[in-house]
Amino acid sequence: MSRIWRIWTALAIGVALIALGCSGGSDGGQELRVGEPAPSDTPKVSLPLPDPAFAGSTIADVAERSVQSVVNISSEKVILGQGPEGFGPFLNDPFFRHFFGEGFRFPQVPRERRERSLGSGVIVSGDGIVLTNNHVIEGSKAVRVALSDEREFDATVVGTDPQTDLAVLRIEGDLEGVDPLPLGDSDRLRLGDVVLAIGNPFGVGQTVTMGIISAVGRANVGIADYEDFIQTDAAINPGNSGGALVDTEGNLVGINTAILSRSGGYQGIGFAVPSNMAKHIMESLVKEGRVVRGFLGVAIQDLTPELADSFGLEDTQGVLVADVSAGSPAADAGLEQGDIVLRIDGQRVGDPGRLRNLVANAGAGAEVAIDVMRDGEERRFEVKLGELKGEEQTRARVAKRADTLRGLEVAPLNASTRRRFEIPSQVDEGVVIVRVAPDTPASQAGLRPGDVVIEVGRRRVRNVEEFAARLREADGRTLLLVSREGNALYVAIDAAQS
Repeated sequence: MSRIWRIWTALAIGVALIALGCSGGSDGGQELRVGEPAPSDTPKVSLPLPDPAFAGSTIADVAERSVQSVVNISSEKVILGQGPEGFGPFLNDPFFRHFFGEGFRFPQVPRERRERSLGSGVIVSGDGIVLTNNHVIEGSKAVRVALSDEREFDATVVGTDPQTDLAVLRIEGDLEGVDPLPLGDSDRLRLGDVVLAIGNPFGVGQTVTMGIISAVGRANVGIADYEDFIQTDAAINPGNSGGALVDTEGNLVGINTAILSRSGGYQGIGFAVPSNMAKHIMESLVKEGRVVRGFLGVAIQDLTPELADSFGLEDTQGVLVADVSAGSPAADAGLEQGDIVLRIDGQRVGDPGRLRNLVANAGAGAEVAIDVMRDGEERRFEVKLGELKGEEQTRARVAKRADTLRGLEVAPLNASTRRRFEIPSQVDEGVVIVRVAPDTPASQAGLRPGDVVIEVGRRRVRNVEEFAARLREADGRTLLLVSREGNALYVAIDAAQS
């Protein structure tokens, strides 16, 4: 009997504990059941984004503050064209052309047509400075800027930079109630950070889309000469060009520029110019009326696995110096052909595009510390950058990669081969490639007749005999230094295949 009593006692205590838990315990909490409305005294909760930088702000808070600084830009271009005098659309009628013939040409007269375009921009200063894309206003005769409250202003073009697809405008007038969008530090962006894309697609009014940072440092996209794009999946539709990419603190971290699409519509990949690059371009255009970029004076190329192996390196971190211009800042500081650039002012250089951007953004006259790998040892050089001018910009282009060599015929560098292949006078020694066999590693790598081989295995060659001897002496993979149209290029080769 006592055993049965103990069992009943235990069951009673268990039921009591369960009841106490359901009632919320002693704190007076109330039970909430699915499908029943919450009691009137239950506080409402506004969930912030799961990002510590949000500091309690919601998406709506950030968007509400930011849209006031994002404007619509309308531009008008006058296009001159040629058209047939007097006949208009009859010229394209097949029946009409049957009698006059396909080759018939009517007298041509100049025609004017006006082309209008829409885009977006961002007010970034209290005195009316607006950042946008160059392609939004390129060639325009008149530019109008409309604010979010429907006020409109005429805008003057302060300057443009087609090489980054950026432009700076200025509007004047009553900008009361408009807060410039603060510039954020785009270098702090991380993959997965939440961002908002704000613009005026199709001219329908302000729109906001949300996404994350998909990638940073995107280069070789083919949109501009200087590329360091932020990639995002926040929708950047036509008309959003020049609009704002905003972080969760409401700071401008990018200027929306382009989408990657096969259909013309948005497919989840958008690109924005980072704010740090835009800031440098804006300040240079406002102050100088042009963009002043830093100039180092080197030709550079990717450090491929084959090249890294030839230089005795364990990885491909860095950029290979293919040539150094005489009298350039690089030459004056002691940089040499074959150096591997690792860092500039402590910032890692992973590819040629990154190096070009760091040098250009540093500006003319800047003193930078460049860390290089030379003969297996790391060295540092202090370089005072020059100013990149038009001719030097061509010189600064990144060399195309080439990895292997086979199926070549070479000839001496003499007056005949120099004339035949239009070899520049500054190339004064080496052997000339006169034929590249098709469907060989050499042809696939892009080597072509007219290339001049200057070095084999880091040793100079002055004639065909030395070229052949250097290849015979090479143990496995070796390096060629090639001059193409006056520009230097390193090529990693397998001597056994040559």
